[in-house]
Amino acid sequence: MNKDYFVKQLMVFALKYGVHVSEELVGEIVNLASFRVVKKGELLASIGDDTTYAGLTISGLARAYYIDDDGNDITRGFASEGTMFMDEGFFGYTERICMWEVLEETTVMICNTAAIRKMIRENVAFKDIWIQLLESGMRYKIYRENGFLVENATERYIHFKKLYPEISKRVPQRHIATYLGITPESLSRIRSAMKEE
Repeated sequence: MNKDYFVKQLMVFALKYGVHVSEELVGEIVNLASFRVVKKGELLASIGDDTTYAGLTISGLARAYYIDDDGNDITRGFASEGTMFMDEGFFGYTERICMWEVLEETTVMICNTAAIRKMIRENVAFKDIWIQLLESGMRYKIYRENGFLVENATERYIHFKKLYPEISKRVPQRHIATYLGITPESLSRIRSAMKEE
């Protein structure tokens, strides 16, 4: 795979998310990474796997999900273009806490978490990027918590579609339903009431 292509893609993601980074630093990150194309339906990681690596979606879409005691899968979140995934190792976990499956053919960048932590400690620019990523993650957590505490299911669905318009078109409705904390049947009723197809 072409290194220059991945540097350009990461620069596009940085611009999209308002992250200020030099092309040189992005090149260093790309040099630490490996890249692969994963087919639709493949698992990227399973519960209990080690957390020595994390990923970034270059193209495509993946989904994180939990398995409850009854064997149901419950969607934790989605990783579309420019989104980190399998990042539990950055937050003190030694084993994966959820499954990661690919929903469409996906190109991923895989990095060793120890190498990334070393870059964070040694490079002020990378530390600034890391802080921006953490802030973004906290905003997402607050959004999710707020949704479950003060919004009804219809409001959560409307906000999901507003925040993630492309994902809502690319993901099966059953995964959106479990992400919202409702059954697929409830989501179908909400969509009918909103006159969606």
